Amino acid sequence: MDYRPVILIPVYRHGKACAEVVDSIIQYNLPIILVDDGNDDETKSYLLQIKQKHPDLALVTLPENSGKGGAFKAGTVFANEAGYSHILQIDADGQHDSTRIPFFIEKAKENPDKLICGYPEYDESAPEHRKNGHKFANTWCAIITWSHKIRDALCGFRVYPIKPALRFVSQKIFDKRMGFDLEILIKLIWWGVDVDFYPVKVTYPSDGISNFHAFRDNVRISWVFTRLCLKMILISPYLLWRRLTK
Repeated sequence: MDYRPVILIPVYRHGKACAEVVDSIIQYNLPIILVDDGNDDETKSYLLQIKQKHPDLALVTLPENSGKGGAFKAGTVFANEAGYSHILQIDADGQHDSTRIPFFIEKAKENPDKLICGYPEYDESAPEHRKNGHKFANTWCAIITWSHKIRDALCGFRVYPIKPALRFVSQKIFDKRMGFDLEILIKLIWWGVDVDFYPVKVTYPSDGISNFHAFRDNVRISWVFTRLCLKMILISPYLLWRRLTK
């Protein structure tokens, strides 16, 4: 398959910030897919304005909110049907340094079978509890994958080869909300997808809106880790065999 990357932006409540993100990345002349994840009328209005301003981008609309994982699934299915080979996921809230897009796109072109991930370089806007949450997740990911390759499990700035990403979202059960980024990362590593990490500057939402709810989403992430730990026990002979034969 030819190398045909596309930018995928799941959008929930970040209409104004998403408009700024699109304006900042349109210069890279890459196709863009926005996924309207069951937004309210105000955010839908922003998305329609973006579409009017940039008619070549694709707008996929979901009837109700399905979470980041659900929006990623819809965008991945759309991208696959359109013939794209890779997906660069970037968040709609403007927290990721979009100037890193060309570098990540080039790294994916050089290593088309790899998952190219960002790890955050925080500025002063980063809440301490978010930093600690990333550290906690990274520790558990090292245990579950039997590897220290994972520099960061939660940063959503990534380039996915579309075939393994499509395989993941075709599963009946996966976390479609705040546990999505870490679950797809772990599963792809289990399936033998190699991963490289590179830094990306992170600034917390420019519009002051966060979709992260500390208690609810930390409980959800903990449940994802519990489920993955149980799965790790079941597949531990395979993980041991792969480790010994490398």
